[in-house]
Amino acid sequence: MNCLSALKIAPNRLRAPVVRRWALLLAIAALGACGVPTSESADRPANREYRVYYELRPEPATMSVFVTMRVEQPNRQLRELQFSTRSGAITAIAGDGKVAVDAESVSWEPPASGGTLQWRAAVASPRGEGAYDAWLDQAWGLFRAEDVIPRAHTRTLKGATSRTTMRILMPPGWSVVTEYSSVRDPILIDRSGRRFDQPAGWMVMGDLGVRREKIAGTRVVIAGPADQDIRRMDMMALLNWTLPELSALLPDSLPRLTIVSAGDPMWRGGLSAPASLYIHADRPLISENATSTLLHEVMHVAAGFRSAPGYDWITEGFAEYYSVELLYRGGSITAERYGIALTGIAAWAKKAKSLCGAVSSGARTALAVTLMHSLNREIIEATDSDANLDDLLRMLVAADEPLDLESLAAATSTLTGAPSVLLHSDKLPGCRKIAPDTDTN
Repeated sequence: MNCLSALKIAPNRLRAPVVRRWALLLAIAALGACGVPTSESADRPANREYRVYYELRPEPATMSVFVTMRVEQPNRQLRELQFSTRSGAITAIAGDGKVAVDAESVSWEPPASGGTLQWRAAVASPRGEGAYDAWLDQAWGLFRAEDVIPRAHTRTLKGATSRTTMRILMPPGWSVVTEYSSVRDPILIDRSGRRFDQPAGWMVMGDLGVRREKIAGTRVVIAGPADQDIRRMDMMALLNWTLPELSALLPDSLPRLTIVSAGDPMWRGGLSAPASLYIHADRPLISENATSTLLHEVMHVAAGFRSAPGYDWITEGFAEYYSVELLYRGGSITAERYGIALTGIAAWAKKAKSLCGAVSSGARTALAVTLMHSLNREIIEATDSDANLDDLLRMLVAADEPLDLESLAAATSTLTGAPSVLLHSDKLPGCRKIAPDTDTN
């Protein structure tokens, strides 16, 4: 006997209208109990989680990574996934279900129960003058997960979330260090606040030299090719002096910090990513002008700032200002050297033609640092030393929104109780009208 056949209502008992109405309600309830949907929403599964498995297979001979993305889902939670192919690095795209590829993007509609999408990602990424910000050859590789797994947009069942893992299949004799703990295999990817979790951050692979330590609540990992002159212990020593100061500065300590490094042909600078950063092996940990590329990138990672278009100077200014502050507060430089550093930065700032613009570097960032130093004094004077730039930094970190002049001025006004004189757009060159430009001075 099935569920519906159990519903027996004798015709002679349906004569009275009231009884007939009750019988109808009973029938509807029975249909629901039998699993027959009465609407589209009733057919939605209670569990809206779907599984995503990434598998990365580095292929040093072709300087590429072959990526397999497998989806398992109970009831078509992931409807469509799209990502850009404009860089030209993503090729050999194939998969189950419906795959549409053009010069701009790829669109994938997986089968209802899940399926597999595969592609090959060329890793080497030129940055000019023979340098690269991503590399893979027969000896080692260094790149971001974002370089081989493009950031994707998804269309899902309402409320659906992914449970994502990643496995990296290394060539014989190779190991890999990522921003994630090496204890779990496959690696669980959990990015707070995102419904679709994708791997992110820097990774280095090959025959590696690795140093690990816990400093001020942060698990620090420093890794790079074993046969290169990477100053792992020098970096660890500098972080032992400065990470406790950073931990006191920000509301929450970084749970984990991964630093990857290599020599040529990598770009001779530093770049940050989620919970990780890259720094060239030859980059000085403390420059002659008493700034630090390493600490500049650590500040980017720890603060997690994002800048609105035209306001890159705000995030860069904070990162550079506090790279010097952390050196001073941690005892790496003296008070005299700290003063000399700020004087030198102020002199460099005079070469800047504008503050607001598409990209902040060089003299423009120096001008932003000089402004931050003055803003610190303005806050201290306005609050009778009850607040300073540290408090402003913490407010902006807690807000977790893209930074622009309006948000910076509003937060400052909240601290001081009055509009900032320094942050009036008339006093900030190039900030009355924000537009992309090519001047990075």
